[in-house]
Amino acid sequence: MLQTSAGTPGQLGLRLQAFVCVLFLCVTPAALHPQCLDFKPPFRPDRDLEFCIMYQEFGCCDRQKDQELMARYYRIMENFTERGHKSCAGFVLELLCQECSPFAAHLFDAEDPSTPLRTIPGLCPDYCSQFWNQCRSIIPFLSDYTPLNQAKDDQNRFCKLLELDDADYCYPHLLSNHKLNQNLGRVQKDSDGCLQLCLEEVANGLRNPLAMVHANDGTHRFFVAEQVGLVWTYLPDRSKLEKPFLNITKAVLTSSWEGDERGFLGITFHPKYKYNGKLYVYYSVEVGFDERIRISEFKVSTNDMNLVDHTSERVILEIDEPASNHNGGMLLFGDDGYLYIFTGDGGMAGDPFGKHGNAQNKSALLGKVLRIDVDNNDKGPLYRIPSDNPFIHEPGARPEVYAYGVRNMWRCSVDRGDPQTKEGKSRIFCGDVGQNKYEEVDIIEKGCNYGWRAKEGFSCYDKKLCTNSSLNDVLPIYAYPHRKGKSVTGGYVYRGCEHPNLNGMYIFGDFMSGHLMSLKENTNSGEWKYNEICMGMGLTCAFPGLINNYYPYIISFAEDESGELYFMSTGTPSATAPSGVIYKVVDPSRRAPPRRCHYEPLPVRVRSNLIQFVPQESKSTFNTNRTNEREQDRTTPAPIRTTRSPQSPKRKGRGRKGKGRSRSLSELHNGVVRLVRDEFLHGDRGRVEIYVHGEWGTVCDDLWSIKNAEVVCRQLGFKYALKAARNAEFGEGKGLRILLDDVHCNGTEFNLLNCIHAGVGNHNCAHYEDAGVICGNSKPSEEA
Repeated sequence: MLQTSAGTPGQLGLRLQAFVCVLFLCVTPAALHPQCLDFKPPFRPDRDLEFCIMYQEFGCCDRQKDQELMARYYRIMENFTERGHKSCAGFVLELLCQECSPFAAHLFDAEDPSTPLRTIPGLCPDYCSQFWNQCRSIIPFLSDYTPLNQAKDDQNRFCKLLELDDADYCYPHLLSNHKLNQNLGRVQKDSDGCLQLCLEEVANGLRNPLAMVHANDGTHRFFVAEQVGLVWTYLPDRSKLEKPFLNITKAVLTSSWEGDERGFLGITFHPKYKYNGKLYVYYSVEVGFDERIRISEFKVSTNDMNLVDHTSERVILEIDEPASNHNGGMLLFGDDGYLYIFTGDGGMAGDPFGKHGNAQNKSALLGKVLRIDVDNNDKGPLYRIPSDNPFIHEPGARPEVYAYGVRNMWRCSVDRGDPQTKEGKSRIFCGDVGQNKYEEVDIIEKGCNYGWRAKEGFSCYDKKLCTNSSLNDVLPIYAYPHRKGKSVTGGYVYRGCEHPNLNGMYIFGDFMSGHLMSLKENTNSGEWKYNEICMGMGLTCAFPGLINNYYPYIISFAEDESGELYFMSTGTPSATAPSGVIYKVVDPSRRAPPRRCHYEPLPVRVRSNLIQFVPQESKSTFNTNRTNEREQDRTTPAPIRTTRSPQSPKRKGRGRKGKGRSRSLSELHNGVVRLVRDEFLHGDRGRVEIYVHGEWGTVCDDLWSIKNAEVVCRQLGFKYALKAARNAEFGEGKGLRILLDDVHCNGTEFNLLNCIHAGVGNHNCAHYEDAGVICGNSKPSEEA
């Protein structure tokens, strides 16, 4: 390595090394946007750097790029005398190595892919002056940009060209900028401790997408199931095959009414699918006057790898359902090779079946985790009982039962384990939907009782059963009250490659509130730390292809074949509403090094037409409902959730003027509306709340009309107003001021402020007359 009186590159970068010592401190609130010249987040190199060693802990260069910069350094310095080496070697090294800075995109004006890159990074005036005085003769060797070379003899003009619009990012002052460096390389948190992540839209236009699975066959296809009974094939480039993989819509029992829990509920591929072509599905059926859940086996067609042989169905198991709700719906294969089936308790409320309910009755298959062996079933019984099932020798108990005392587990997953240590491998996580007070997350273990109906979360539900000394139940790893959400959707422990900071984080959500949440285990104490997940604000998600909003009804989570994490949500929770979207979870603070996560999918022979993926969502800049004027003609409503989960209007950041996050509210436009029901934001119905002059308020009107409702619904992206609700049908907004009264619209106005009204803040009504709406995309009947 070149030796000069200015020192080795390692010595020249000594002041830069102080910069990396703060990269991996604990998370604190920060406002920063690290970005590389390829428009992606920085990373920690797989191998130590030799040249730009000041960025070997975290930056934008791997070993290959580092070697390229070192070779360029030597080519430049060959043109100078020993005196030139002494004066300028340090400057050349520092300027070249800024391509490795975590803020390289800012230094080189590359935040926008459509703008040209700088050839020399943006410099602070004092540093530029020093560089110009000592080394301006080196400028032509660093840059071929004509205006810079024309200005090289004029210090003021030259340094003006190297100024950045955002002075916080100029070199070298950004190295000592505490605001930029205090949280670098870690998942960011906002002032409330909410983790800020981003999303990438993967698929859209789906009708209640409730499962996304892969076949683990090397093709990296993913298969998406809709509640109506259709399963679609998607290729790694996110194009969709026009012909469905599976279509059993004629057999599936469901309806179009919102909240119907029946339908096609689960799908999983056999671990040896690549060799035996078998898959298993879980769906609701009607047999005579009885409703049942059915678990069936199918085989893939021998003529088309993207089509199920529909004649191959074999019914593995059917269970009578006494009610239309609590149908369970999860199927998965554990690492032991057995098929796990997660059933609900039979429905109604409080598990009223029998003396102690279905869930505590081991002779019933409802309210259970079942485990069966479906290997080698082409001849003989369709399934066998694993020899180590826990109740196989207990009189009266069904031998299929693996665990019991569950209410309605909605979405479970198998932990792949830490990529290096395999710690946590094979654990099964489930979200169990609660009754009146609590939602819970459990880890499923053989023979365990998960407490329902004796307990709900950590609390007693049936007090008599709860005090029974023989209950011996296992407590959840986490439970949350209904003020945070009312229907847990189980998720996954992240074990993918692309986002190292997320490794070991269990990410899940709530269907009703739209909250995204996370748990991280302290492996020493065994305790689980909770953090809410928000969508990144400001510049956090300012990367090509990333968004910071999603539809509020979180239906399910998924992993792709390489272990990356996704979730599915919808704006209208109906089996027939095409408002479902699949999102990929992205950590904008740090990525894996280039080429580490590369894979080559096996070829897929396609016999169907392809539908190319066209994203529909875009980034939002504030954290509440908004009108997306550009997308008003879409058939699905614009997302009402943006930078964080919907909350009660009375909570911080959702209240009256002067409270909460003024930086978010200041970005809203007068007339924006949102729908609130049961203290949570809702997609298609709720109390109308309007934003005017820095505060949210209600609309109070005993003459509220369907024309008024049409303005609100169209503003939120719906095609129709199904109902104009009066007299606080969706609750009273007592924590807010009444902002509008006597509203008269003709139905074509842009927002309610454009309608005739009594004036903002003027009213002669009370909150018991707060107005609401029900919106939809299906044309209302004549009776409506």
